[in-house]
Amino acid sequence: MNDRAPEAFEDLQPAASAAARPGGIVPCFLLHTGQHYDREMKESFFRQLGIPEPDVDLDVGSASHAVQTAEIMRRFEPVVDTLKPEALLVVGDVNSTIACALVAAKKGIPIIHVEAGLRSFDRSMPEEINRVLTDQISDLLFTTEADARINLEREGIPGERIHFVGNVMIDTLLRHRRHAVPAVETLTAYAGRPTVDLVGEDYALLTMHRPSNVDDPTILGRLVDSVSELSEELPIIFPVHPRTRSALQRFGMLERMSYAKQVVQLPAVSYLEMLGLMVGSTYVLTDSGGVQEETTALGIPCITLRENTERPITVEQGTNTIVGSDPDLIRSAVREVLLTGGKAGLVPEKWDGNAAARIRDVIVAWMHARKPATAGQLA
Repeated sequence: MNDRAPEAFEDLQPAASAAARPGGIVPCFLLHTGQHYDREMKESFFRQLGIPEPDVDLDVGSASHAVQTAEIMRRFEPVVDTLKPEALLVVGDVNSTIACALVAAKKGIPIIHVEAGLRSFDRSMPEEINRVLTDQISDLLFTTEADARINLEREGIPGERIHFVGNVMIDTLLRHRRHAVPAVETLTAYAGRPTVDLVGEDYALLTMHRPSNVDDPTILGRLVDSVSELSEELPIIFPVHPRTRSALQRFGMLERMSYAKQVVQLPAVSYLEMLGLMVGSTYVLTDSGGVQEETTALGIPCITLRENTERPITVEQGTNTIVGSDPDLIRSAVREVLLTGGKAGLVPEKWDGNAAARIRDVIVAWMHARKPATAGQLA
């Protein structure tokens, strides 16, 4: 890991970094901003998914949206000045995405955006702002669903920049599903044998971390009460995100949730542990966009605790139902799952595990078209 000050990257040589990644058609550098700042979670994801250690780790950490975005830009700029990449590839909708894209755009470096065109049409979501602005300054836009092209073209993005390739997160899921940690092992490791006996074979899974849910004590309290009530019918396993745990403590709700004896609180778990919990669940309650996609790919009923979604294909074709924080809607959706098994969704087009290969092929052709003599370098 490179925990160095930004001005200390002069010794990072492109040839050395490219050589460390044999077999790649386009030499690349891997940069980790450190926006997701829980070190144990970061290290478990890198280890389990076989991601190489980043060439550069900005180690930004937690802060407000403005401070975090500005700090990423401040630390990223000297890296760009040193490496002089021919393109920048960014993924998703987090602060790191827009911060790095803005630096590249102001320096005339082409931007490649993976997961482009997703829209919730809710401008109160910071992620929506990040998505829209990143798409506007990107040169290549890779979409996970066909309808994303409509959103992009409506916003004036030329059609030739847009490529429908599928979902790289589903690539990861399909590749690692056989390595998922069984739920019984995760429960035994974190909560002990009595909890395993309590949960048995049938359980629901809860994930919750969105600011709109956990930063508002009224909404969070409503969700805590709903989850407690639902657990009377089916045990609920709840890996608690660090942000959520902090909010529950701040608002005095950790003890309130502990009264629900069939809500099993776990610490934040690794990717393979979460995948195992998801695969074995009867249904999932979540406010995560990624979990909405993963449950659709796995065919597991998903009840989304948000007022909208930027992944509408999971509702239109998949297993997802949007309920917000309304206790009646939550109860109704869960009752439907328990009575009928929930929505019988389809796996969306091109969610087949080959999205990354399609992205690679487009990038290679694009880079050769721009500069035929060399494949260039990608950051």
